[in-house]
Amino acid sequence: MTQPSFREAIERLEAIVRDLERNDLDLDRALELFADGIEQLKVARGLLAAGEQQVKKVLAEADGTIVTRDLDD
Repeated sequence: MTQPSFREAIERLEAIVRDLERNDLDLDRALELFADGIEQLKVARGLLAAGEQQVKKVLAEADGTIVTRDLDD
């Protein structure tokens, strides 16, 4: 199985949250969904960290120093 994209991981997380918010789930299914959600969260966080590293690399100046800025700026 290939790793999902960030968008796919977030969409899956949103679907899991919707399912967990239902009151008709049995405990076993809720636990399965919760575990899947944790895995999707790990994937999304990993992809965000990789993206942050790419941004830092692009912002590296010619002399090799890295300019770091908040992405909100």
